Amino acid sequence: MNYLETLNDRQKEAVLYTRGPLLIVAGAGAGKTKAITHRIAHLIETGVNPRSILAVTFTNKAAGEMRERVHALLPEGVGTPLVATFHSLGVRLLREFHKEADLPRGFTIWDRDDSIRTIKRILERMDIGEWTPRNILGAISRQKGDGVSPSSYEERVHSYRERAVAQVWRAYEDALKEEDALDFDDLLARTLVLLQTNERVLSLLQHRWQHITIDEYQDTNAAQYEMARLLAGSSRNLCVVGDIDQNIYSWRGADIAHLLSFEKSFPGTKVVTLEQNYRSTRTILAAANAVIAKNVKRLEKNLFTENPTGEPVTLYASRNEIDEAWFIAQTALRLIEDGTPADEIAVLYRENFQSRAIEEAMLAFGVPYRVLGTRFFERKEVKDTLSYLRGAMNPKGTADLTRIIGVPPRGIGKTTLDKILAGQEDKLPASVRAKVATFREMLAKIAHAIKTLPASEAVRYCVEASGIDAMHKDDIEEGGERLGNIRELVNLAVRYDDALPPEGIERLLEEAALQSDQDELAEKLAAVSLMTVHASKGLEFDAVFVTGLEQGLFPSLRDDTRDSEEERRLFYVAVTRARKFLYLTYAGQRMKYGSREFTLPSEFLEDIDPRLMTAISRESSDTMHGDIID
Repeated sequence: MNYLETLNDRQKEAVLYTRGPLLIVAGAGAGKTKAITHRIAHLIETGVNPRSILAVTFTNKAAGEMRERVHALLPEGVGTPLVATFHSLGVRLLREFHKEADLPRGFTIWDRDDSIRTIKRILERMDIGEWTPRNILGAISRQKGDGVSPSSYEERVHSYRERAVAQVWRAYEDALKEEDALDFDDLLARTLVLLQTNERVLSLLQHRWQHITIDEYQDTNAAQYEMARLLAGSSRNLCVVGDIDQNIYSWRGADIAHLLSFEKSFPGTKVVTLEQNYRSTRTILAAANAVIAKNVKRLEKNLFTENPTGEPVTLYASRNEIDEAWFIAQTALRLIEDGTPADEIAVLYRENFQSRAIEEAMLAFGVPYRVLGTRFFERKEVKDTLSYLRGAMNPKGTADLTRIIGVPPRGIGKTTLDKILAGQEDKLPASVRAKVATFREMLAKIAHAIKTLPASEAVRYCVEASGIDAMHKDDIEEGGERLGNIRELVNLAVRYDDALPPEGIERLLEEAALQSDQDELAEKLAAVSLMTVHASKGLEFDAVFVTGLEQGLFPSLRDDTRDSEEERRLFYVAVTRARKFLYLTYAGQRMKYGSREFTLPSEFLEDIDPRLMTAISRESSDTMHGDIID
């Protein structure tokens, strides 16, 4: 039991408690992943079958890290438990019990673009122009996350907007069913329905998983909460880990009440609070504690650390967004020159529009950077290839058919496509019907490859048979880079070559559909990371810039319905990403939506003791970065 010697007293207390409900309240940087993984290792050490342990978290990156750390703690040859995200768990269960869920085993998973395109077509057909497809999809997504069905939603609608959502939702569900598809939210919603309505399946799964751990429990929505409760069953061996101070996703259905009421929902709960921070300097931690202390809806804790005091927090008062960006770029350059790796520097912002000025400054100073959110699987050539694979596996999928029938060009235009989608293929001229037939034959050959070849060979065959490979080889300007991305897709598929066909391609497509922004960080680049604060959750860096700290921007005032304390929690998350250096910046004026606005510093800055900060402004730093154009 040497692994217990590396734990502090509170972590050890959590690890050794193995029966009944357990709530671990884990502050930022307090070693929660270490506690979780060591607890799983301890369960196995004491005789629990690894296959009877389930650990669930929210991102592929977190799941991958947890899986690797558990494996490193176990003796050679010992099986590993299932570590999954909620959505990948849903996919696994819906494929395993597809008959009980009334689904084909090879159902397609729509990404957000597929859903938006479908809703756009429905709105056009119904002549509803008051709301955007994103608005409608957001409303539907929220209802699915709350475990609400289309029929139950229809029964309680009142306003014109709600009636429109209900009408579009019905048509949207019809489109999904017609194409044997599920959207991202269905992976939870349909799994929940399966658990609620099929006692045999629920009993089987409760017996299969005797010990369940849920990470980031404060971020669970109603469907995820209910899934966890049902799977835990009467054994109640449910360990949840969370921090109310890091609940920043209420806008997508996360409910902190699940964490606040856990002891009431599971009487006899053991509560362990992890308060020792291993990440940040004392100065950074003092600033974070001061900010979050003002919130009322929280479980009381006060992070402490044995780390050094560290450097003061730098507060930069810039003249405008250009000045702010130049300060960030040149400071990042200085950090790199002084030995901080570029990939250990992050620039965080509240809204995506802020990145433009920062990117321009990075380019001007030659600072290598990357913007999280430009996902590998969303690059055009990669999406084209994935659409061919999905279209071959599911000929009913009109979203994929629409995307690939003209890539590469094969003399099949929009008019022809419209007739195909309308079921009027027989009305096409004979020459065009021949082209369509050739296209379908090609898809059938790709489908055969998927069913018979290892995943990487099937992808390679698809790229060649579809003509994508030849098309990009002929592209002198961008073809090389696009082919490089396609070859990387083949490389990714290799990890699934051990699976029996067609499971390998199914798992590749699942990975693509369930990818998050953070998964881009798996590709190691010597570059500064630019991202929203939301995207930074769960990450840490040596140096962090938190930008745009102005009233109306951060905290944001654009959504009156949001929990008033959530913006403060979001700032707390931003601050606690930093290990050694923290820079806070704001602009006296900022260009927004084409007009220049004068701003006031964020109220959050008033909560930090001035003795923790070194304040500088444009005037005091002119020698550093020269003239700034207004």
